[in-house]
Amino acid sequence: MCLSLAALLGGCQIGGSTVSEREGYFTWVDEQGRVRYSPITGAEKTDLNRESAEVVEEVAKEVAEEQRDPASEEHPGQSDKEASPESGPQENTEYTLENYPDAGELEKDGYVRPGERQPYFTWRDAEGNVRVSYYRPDTRSDLEKGRVEPPVQITEASVYHAGADGVGQTPVEGYDPDAFAILGIEASTDDFFARFSATCCDSMDAASRQGWQSGREFGVTLSDRSATHPFLTGTSPYQLIALPYPDKHGSLVIRLRSYARNGVVVPSLVFLDEKMAPLRLVTDLVMDFTPENWHRRGYLEAWVPAFPGQGERWLVLFTREQDLEGQTVIETRAGPEKIPHIRHGEIGLMQVEE
Repeated sequence: MCLSLAALLGGCQIGGSTVSEREGYFTWVDEQGRVRYSPITGAEKTDLNRESAEVVEEVAKEVAEEQRDPASEEHPGQSDKEASPESGPQENTEYTLENYPDAGELEKDGYVRPGERQPYFTWRDAEGNVRVSYYRPDTRSDLEKGRVEPPVQITEASVYHAGADGVGQTPVEGYDPDAFAILGIEASTDDFFARFSATCCDSMDAASRQGWQSGREFGVTLSDRSATHPFLTGTSPYQLIALPYPDKHGSLVIRLRSYARNGVVVPSLVFLDEKMAPLRLVTDLVMDFTPENWHRRGYLEAWVPAFPGQGERWLVLFTREQDLEGQTVIETRAGPEKIPHIRHGEIGLMQVEE
């Protein structure tokens, strides 16, 4: 601190003059933002030196107070001969929250212990007076400050795959597989995924596929010129997309955005193997809507995992008839706004890099 005060009082070289020739002046800024230099008279210099000395003395007293040994004050008659030659600042071996506070709580408090003064910095105003300003440390995490991206949250959805029940979800707590038999209800033998697979997707034309693009968002358009397929959920335009090779990405997370324009497409996804046989069907995505602003359109967004390392080679985007019957309702300043679900639209895909 003494060095910083000395640097402030010493000034800078101006116009080729040496420091000794211009020693005893301070800089200030006038009301028009111009930097001014004023010499310090003998009285002003004495006052500044006195203020600087007072600040340094105050800091020195605080340091001495923190390093004071209470034990030596309780036994002032103990001579230096009685003290051990290895004596010094003794470690407090009493494990209490005051001596050893919780690291998490201390971090939340900006590493300021109870009873300690807040951290501060010194500065000089336009009149040359030394000021002391206290501040509270910013204890927000890098995530709260926006310096790092929040972790990806996979979007909730209905996931179907090959299996006895056809639904790739863990049973809820308290699930009883014999509940239907106990209640006298005949269990359904219908396998939705098997019926869906019977109508998809070996007849699709791989020549119209779209390649995967890593490192950037790329667009997929469902239009009246797109190929159509009679899915179990209804005839729909679709787009076949090649996933990355498993030696490059065994698994990945796809950020899917469906952009709104005179409505919005609510997509479903089916993942195929090399022989165009379905491995996994993803529907009923619980997507979040982001309103439009001055530089982009509004969109529905979802985060969906893909597993090329488990045989998933192709991705098919399509729509369902039941989704076309619904609508997305958002809140605006003018009140609720309805966005219809449409068959044709633009979808953006991007691989999330982690």
